[in-house]
Amino acid sequence: MQLDQPSGVVTTTQPAEGRFVSQITKNTYAMILAGGRGSRLKQLTDWRAKPAVPFAGKFRIIDFTLSNCVNSGIRRIGVATQYKAHSLIQHVQRGWSFLDGRFDEFVELLPAQQQIQESWYQGTADAVFQNLGIIRNIAPEYVLILSGDHIYKMDYGRMLAQHVNNRADMTVGCLEVPISEAREFGVMGVNAEGRVVQFQEKAPNPMSVPGDPTKALASMGIYVFNAKFLYEQLIRDADDPRSSHDFGKDIIPHIISKFRVFSHRFGDSCVGMTESGVPYWRDVGTIDAYWEANMELTKISPELNMYDHDWPIWTHQEQLPPAKFVFDDKDRRGKAIDSMVSGGCIISGASVRRSLLFSNVIVHSWATIEDTVVLPNVDIGRHAVLRKCVVDKGCRIPPGLVVGMNPDEDRRRFHVSEKGVTLITPEMLGQPVHGVR
Repeated sequence: MQLDQPSGVVTTTQPAEGRFVSQITKNTYAMILAGGRGSRLKQLTDWRAKPAVPFAGKFRIIDFTLSNCVNSGIRRIGVATQYKAHSLIQHVQRGWSFLDGRFDEFVELLPAQQQIQESWYQGTADAVFQNLGIIRNIAPEYVLILSGDHIYKMDYGRMLAQHVNNRADMTVGCLEVPISEAREFGVMGVNAEGRVVQFQEKAPNPMSVPGDPTKALASMGIYVFNAKFLYEQLIRDADDPRSSHDFGKDIIPHIISKFRVFSHRFGDSCVGMTESGVPYWRDVGTIDAYWEANMELTKISPELNMYDHDWPIWTHQEQLPPAKFVFDDKDRRGKAIDSMVSGGCIISGASVRRSLLFSNVIVHSWATIEDTVVLPNVDIGRHAVLRKCVVDKGCRIPPGLVVGMNPDEDRRRFHVSEKGVTLITPEMLGQPVHGVR
């Protein structure tokens, strides 16, 4: 496969693996916007940014975006941080320092430093603008703007290839969502060529996909720019006092009628399609969505394949002993059924069903854990009962505590979501934890 582009002909490599790794990806700089608080996750983000929230037993949310970059052949990556970033910074330093700077490969942290003006990042476009000098020094041909907030597998190389083939100035990653959910997204209208001709940012009455009034074409917050074009638009936007300095609200509406802006369907670059044929993408931005996405992984055949050796998810690998299950008496038996149990865990005469346990969780005798997500370093006391919960990192669950049986009683101490998921944090238990989470 060959592609015409201004800089010449580019040939793909590794076709047997189905990846697009070429000079295009090598000439791309990826900037991940990872400064968001994620307030819809309630107290789960009181001490960490949303991209740093643990997910799937041993990972953080941002690991999926970072892994997509590395697996796509994009090895020059910046991570822009802002809100309560220490946990995120520590994770990136520990888990993503394996790229070799001698080959111009790196993951570098870009904390908000007020480099250009005395303010923090004002919007997504401003976060990139305030790091413009750093990006220019790297001198990429293309810039890939990403969010660190979502769970998905995507070959960004395919999107870059389409961008070059279309001779686009900007390409927007998009997916089809139910029209009832589209109010939370930027929604695009495209012509037969896939060129964006309309864009609505979180409109109360979003436009539907032609021929299907039940679906809308939503922006994923994934953008490819020709680097020089991006610089021009960011400088122009920064000089506009009326702008909120956001890609969805300001940059895209300004350029779609003047420049070549195209859509890229997520299904064309999704890695590992689900059995139903729908690309896997999850916004785990609420307690209910977070619980559901984690619990889904405990199923026999989950839609997200975490055992995929061709497209691995990378992370900081703690050196931990294997999970351990002890006692086999009539009245207490250490067991876990339809569950995921991570390294360092000890199930000591307790019962775990349909649950996901992160690293270093200890469940003491006669405790019952069902339909629950337990984050790292949690100690669950004897005879405790937890049903349909999310237990935050570092909690010490008192012996005999019962949660998930009486929602009214639970609300007096904890946060109970719309769908009945109970969030438990150390502070709610009178165990204040500060510092690294």
